[in-house]
Amino acid sequence: MYFGIDIGTSSIKAVVISDENEILAVADSPLKVSHPDKNFSEQNPTDWLKALRKTISVIHSKLNLQQIKRIGLTGQMHGAICLDKNSKLIRPCILWNDGRAIKESNDLNSLGDRFTKLSGNIAMPGFTAPKILWMKNNEPDNFSRIDKVLLPKDYLRYVLTSEFATDSSDASGTLWLNPETRKWDNELIKITGINESWLPEVFEGPDETGMVSSSASKEFGLPRVPIVAGGGDNACASLALGIYRPRESFISLGTSGVLFYVSEEHQSNPDKTVHAFTHALPNTWHQMTVTLSAAESLSWLSRVLSVKIDDLLKNLLSSKKRNTEVIFLPYLDGERSPHNDPNARGLFLNLSSSTVQEDLTLAVLEGVAYSFNDGKDALQESGASFKEILSIGGGSKSEMWLQIISDSLNSVIQKSDSSLIGPSLGAARLAMPFSESNFISEPVNKVFEPEQEQHSYHADKLSKFREAYKNNF
Repeated sequence: MYFGIDIGTSSIKAVVISDENEILAVADSPLKVSHPDKNFSEQNPTDWLKALRKTISVIHSKLNLQQIKRIGLTGQMHGAICLDKNSKLIRPCILWNDGRAIKESNDLNSLGDRFTKLSGNIAMPGFTAPKILWMKNNEPDNFSRIDKVLLPKDYLRYVLTSEFATDSSDASGTLWLNPETRKWDNELIKITGINESWLPEVFEGPDETGMVSSSASKEFGLPRVPIVAGGGDNACASLALGIYRPRESFISLGTSGVLFYVSEEHQSNPDKTVHAFTHALPNTWHQMTVTLSAAESLSWLSRVLSVKIDDLLKNLLSSKKRNTEVIFLPYLDGERSPHNDPNARGLFLNLSSSTVQEDLTLAVLEGVAYSFNDGKDALQESGASFKEILSIGGGSKSEMWLQIISDSLNSVIQKSDSSLIGPSLGAARLAMPFSESNFISEPVNKVFEPEQEQHSYHADKLSKFREAYKNNF
């Protein structure tokens, strides 16, 4: 058996698979995000460990963990976990959707083409390097104590193995790794003014990086088995769907939204804020665009209206409403692609006295879909060519939402059962003895074809959506 662990934003998720790639058990435990100030988004890594214990306990109640052979790790990218010389946490983790490091990102981007050529990406506040520079400028005492900088899944690796290691796909989102060479880049490290000794060793996803220690085995109930390097959450999500060949793609409707495309080589387009990263398998690369508040936009509406998400969707479906004049910009926490604008904010337009709950729900679903349109255009400018697009993430439970996305993008959207398991399954597959045959394509159980009448409606509304951003931000 092989164990995959995913440190998500909203929960810790885990899955166990057999030698035959069969899913044997799944479990998760919720997490909370702290917003101590405007544009701030943090989590305490000790909460991850508490949630992990609960998750492992649930898995243990379903099967014998001693039969696990290896463990794979994945998780939210870009988070900055800083440890001192005694390997103690210096401060809470600054998360991927944190927008405080605006000045630091602008400073890095002002360095010109050399920086983006090496990193393959434009600097954004969500990436790791600007966060560390923000600490240098705003928390000098904490900055002076830094001895190691780790990404979320790699902090968990350290807790479980006492080893400092990462993989190239996750490290691509730090701005210290050159995705083309798949190694830390000395010039990027020098530019950002950090010490190379702070960074963990870089491995490829299937490589072993250490073994569960005796103390961690006792604390978490895991067997003393090897842990592989793993990968960033979206890279592992793609492996859960069997997506690693050039020109394959998926769309993720999680807390954030991602349009993911496997490229034939490292292909960057920093001007359109395309993320150009390595994949979690050796000698593979991918591109993606990010919507910071995808399913989170629907969760926000649920909280504001005090109506459960399932009820919002059920009410909309029952109303048979397919069109609305209301427009929603889903920029609750700023936006990545293609605007790179941490100060953008969510916005409803065209409200009237006749507006009802169903208008708001539909506008939120459409607004997220339109953000994916912006991402698709940016990726196509970078050389992407889309065919069918697989869906993944909690939001993909809504077939109505998937149909809206299909109509809006004018693309075929596919759904599979593994879409609800996601990155933890990809991490578990990386833990298997390496073979490309491990990364099987999951059977598609539903296909959403674009309806041309609805596509025309969305095309008209998309232009108004884009104009609304220009006029307001």
